[in-house]
Amino acid sequence: MNLKSIFAICFIAVFAWSCKNDSKEPVKDDTTEKVAGEFDFNVEQFADIKILRYQISGWDNLSLKEQKLVYYLTQAGLAGRDIMWDQNYRHNLKIRKALENVYSNYSGDKTSKDWMAFEEYLKRVWFSNGIHHHYSNDKLKPTFSKDYLNELLKVTSTKLDGVAFDVIFNDEDSKKVNQAKGVDNVALSAVNFYGPNVTNADVEKFYAAKKSPNPNQPLSYGLNSQLVKEDGVLKERVYKSGGLYGSAIDEIVKWLEKAQGVAENKAQGDALGLLIQYYKTGDLQTWDDYNVAWTAATEGNVDYINSFIEVYNDPLGYRGSYETIVQINDFEMSKRMKVLSDNAQWFEDNSPLMDEHKKDSVVGVTYKVVAVAGEAGDASPSTPIGVNLPNANWIRKEVGSKSVSLGNIIEAYANSKGSGRLKEFVHDEEELQLEEKYGQLADKLHTALHEVIGHASGQLNPGVGETKETLKNYASTLEEGRADLVGLYYLYDSKLQDLGLVDDWKSVGKAAYDGYIRNGLMTQLVRLNLGDDVEEAHMRNRQWVSAWVFEKGKADNVIEKVTRDGKTYFNINDYDKLHELFGQLLRETQRIKSEGDYAAVEALVEGYGVKVDQAIHAEVLKRNEAYPDPPYSGFVNPVLVPEMDENGEITAIKVTQPVGFPEQMLEYSKTYNFLPEVN
Repeated sequence: MNLKSIFAICFIAVFAWSCKNDSKEPVKDDTTEKVAGEFDFNVEQFADIKILRYQISGWDNLSLKEQKLVYYLTQAGLAGRDIMWDQNYRHNLKIRKALENVYSNYSGDKTSKDWMAFEEYLKRVWFSNGIHHHYSNDKLKPTFSKDYLNELLKVTSTKLDGVAFDVIFNDEDSKKVNQAKGVDNVALSAVNFYGPNVTNADVEKFYAAKKSPNPNQPLSYGLNSQLVKEDGVLKERVYKSGGLYGSAIDEIVKWLEKAQGVAENKAQGDALGLLIQYYKTGDLQTWDDYNVAWTAATEGNVDYINSFIEVYNDPLGYRGSYETIVQINDFEMSKRMKVLSDNAQWFEDNSPLMDEHKKDSVVGVTYKVVAVAGEAGDASPSTPIGVNLPNANWIRKEVGSKSVSLGNIIEAYANSKGSGRLKEFVHDEEELQLEEKYGQLADKLHTALHEVIGHASGQLNPGVGETKETLKNYASTLEEGRADLVGLYYLYDSKLQDLGLVDDWKSVGKAAYDGYIRNGLMTQLVRLNLGDDVEEAHMRNRQWVSAWVFEKGKADNVIEKVTRDGKTYFNINDYDKLHELFGQLLRETQRIKSEGDYAAVEALVEGYGVKVDQAIHAEVLKRNEAYPDPPYSGFVNPVLVPEMDENGEITAIKVTQPVGFPEQMLEYSKTYNFLPEVN
């Protein structure tokens, strides 16, 4: 599970992600440069997006062998980049390649309104890994005409016609992931996890018939395949060497084999070997074996996330999106925060969960603060700031999990933000001062508690299936809300001060509660168009958590809705009672998960997390107009440039920064072009 950019520190703190030659290492051309003097975290902004850059802290402390490991792992990640594009929508690669050819070869007027509209559209497509918004899932709407695009295609000798051309402008495939209630979510989602004629009922029937060899260790059926219907018969197209996406997977494997050759230790090398075997075979038992080995491989300076992992883009929560993050351990910060994982059992024992839903033994929980060295797929350009894996409940229970906070990403967000919007939405000077003094610390601790304690806590009742089966399209938002609630419950607890993590636990807790309620009930609405429902899983969970405690606390005026000078604010009057309410809701969300109570999760999410107060929404949008900082941020990646000797051996690896966002996107498309337009 990950905390995507919806939890980005910059947002919450203010309010509260032609083929290359296979025979040699790819060497970047001169589209990179070092940033001189003080590091500039800002690259550019367009539409509703700000592009940032980050530094790889700790790079110079790595040995050359470790740097090679990082380099090979980042190359492996980028080799699969186009998989994410194709997973997001079946015409994405064809559209992207056509638009990029126009962008690279058009020699006409680049000062016209139409060209600037075309350029902005292409940047939005790049950022979203396709033609659907990375967050809202709505199809991006161009502000140039069909005639203008046809003109651009003609003068640049670019071919784009038929459905792939028409879909840019029409209303077909308007939603990448449709989570609405009472509809056929699979049939109405444009995401390319399912064939055109596959329905919710087809998916549920197909996987209900599959039985794991060991029912106590259920396999992740559907995680690495596309489900299609051929002549009325459902079949899986498995992602593997020789299968779907095989040409890109072979490149991933090539680089993973190089990485295995420079592994830091046997455990890390063995895990990489299993990942390679999984990519070659597509076998889900090997996937579980890999996750067990990867979870146990905790030694070393370098770690990674790689494969088909998070299921947020599947309306029914089966299929994993391609994602990679390569990371370097921040030893000082990890040592400071290790106290959380060391005390995981205390948090479990003292949680408000029903006794039968608590784990008797929380095992194998590790937590590290890391510096990202490279990202691809679903983690780029929009990135998480925290990750807890693996996702399989049985592995979490029996083996453990790894949690990381992406320290240099959080730093980049913090150094790129402004403060004007914060002053606009806080209720009073006390709230402002709490946020300014304790907000960043509260956010970091919430991320840590969410990932380390939240996702690792609780257990399913015996015989209850995986949440994707029991809670279906509500599984992701329930799990993220549950982990949020664990963090919120313990953020207002003296234990944090006892552990040496804070100097004033009440002030940190108050800042955390202020920011969460402010964001959940108001400021996150800047991400929606007026009239839209909330559909994204994390955004839903922040709203249903906040709206539930607001309603349940009305009798005691726990959270007061204040109107002053025509503006709305939410003021917390009783933090102690709010802490109790978060505990009550945490208990209930764990019960829902443990028992697989679909009716209860549907009532919770639909009742509190989907519909938006339109008057407040309009007000928030109006108030936000004064602050030009976009609501979404993402990143270009640093570029690792190997230096070779006469024998082709790497002698050094330099870290450079890309000139800009378009330059990196075009370089990626040229260097990591391993899939055909139609797969």
